[in-house]
Amino acid sequence: MSIGDIVTLMRGGIFQILLLSAPILFTALLVGLIVSILQATTSIQEQTLTFVPKILAILFVLAFLGGFMFSSLGDYTVQLFKMIPLMVK
Repeated sequence: MSIGDIVTLMRGGIFQILLLSAPILFTALLVGLIVSILQATTSIQEQTLTFVPKILAILFVLAFLGGFMFSSLGDYTVQLFKMIPLMVK
């Protein structure tokens, strides 16, 4: 196994991490931004107000994209297991 193969393997892993975490992180960021704007305009400074909408939005995204995330991770894992014989040589 060459250095190029290792770099390709690491790049694929990082891409999978970004692909699977980006929808959840962007949803939390967007909901947090909206709630903080609403808090600033209404002068409500309750710290726990941001948690419930974020949790609900993240659960919705997980329910909506969970199948895609699971199949993507499964395909990547199968691809890694198929590469094991090539790594031994």
